Amino acid sequence: MTLEDILAELRLQREGARHAETGMWVASVLRERIAAGQLAPGSKLSEEALGEALGVSRNTLREAFSALAAEHVVTRIPNRGVYVARPSADDIREIYRVRRYLEPAALAWSPATDVTPLRLAVERSRAAREAGSVTGMADANQAFHAGVVELAGSERLTLLMKQVLAEMRLVFHSMAADPVFHAPYVEDNARIVELLGAGQRAEAAELMADYLRRAEAQLLAAMAGNGA
Repeated sequence: MTLEDILAELRLQREGARHAETGMWVASVLRERIAAGQLAPGSKLSEEALGEALGVSRNTLREAFSALAAEHVVTRIPNRGVYVARPSADDIREIYRVRRYLEPAALAWSPATDVTPLRLAVERSRAAREAGSVTGMADANQAFHAGVVELAGSERLTLLMKQVLAEMRLVFHSMAADPVFHAPYVEDNARIVELLGAGQRAEAAELMADYLRRAEAQLLAAMAGNGA
């Protein structure tokens, strides 16, 4: 998807939109695009083009950029502009620190019993793996982990996870062509669903914690191997 395609979709998205907190709405729209992998690390975010597409002022757009910069999703470079961030090794460590607090706790303590969204995400992952679609596996994996935190039934935790997953998408961008990274976690996700279905919440939480430790180590090793 090209930048022009994205801008065209944003023009359609703004039609009929009325938002009391416009800056936060703009931040959510851009965050979702980044989380979907449509805006790659290093992409420049043009104030003029985005302001026109979304029908907002530069001040509103800058408010949104400030919110996203605080989330480490975008980076402001003086005299050059705003760019989609490139996460560092320290960023990866912090992301996984947050995830180890969020996801195992959601599995262990959530009152929710309906795991249908998680099961559907696993089915999508398996289909993508069979089709050799790394992007499809990454998308389904994002949906699975979002669904894990949604089990907690907390709007605040769901919003926090959206922020984390937007940053994670930037981390995964460097692994986009590597099915070896994504494929093994498909069956880990499936096993977590099985454990939840059997009422074995503590075991599901323990598997998630181990899963996240392995994924973090693998990403850091890949980053070190790339000289980052």
